[in-house]
Amino acid sequence: QVQLVESGGGLVQAGGSLRLSCVASGRTASNYAMNWFRQAPGKEREFVAGISWNGASTYYADSVKGRFTISRDNAKNTVYLQMNSLKPEETAVYYCAASPFERVRPSSMNYWGKGTLVTVSS
Repeated sequence: QVQLVESGGGLVQAGGSLRLSCVASGRTASNYAMNWFRQAPGKEREFVAGISWNGASTYYADSVKGRFTISRDNAKNTVYLQMNSLKPEETAVYYCAASPFERVRPSSMNYWGKGTLVTVSS
């Protein structure tokens, strides 16, 4: 079992930055690829960014490339999402998820956190 707890959400103005964190617990947490998804009100959950178990590979949704950066520190069992140049339409609940392989579909994730709300004001 892997438990995931997100933090770092909040209110930010358009063009601003936030850094999200996701702490994983469970003895095999560092073996998983880690991902960030988001879900805006009335919309489906969408993939944002992912990182391989060892951090060697990262992958992003086209909409966030060049603005968001995913990283991980396995010694701290923590994954980060640095978000820059935020837009109002990126207001959503951001979720951390773990998968055994590098995948981008929500159905491929084995474990989910409860999410952290990011609100971007215009």
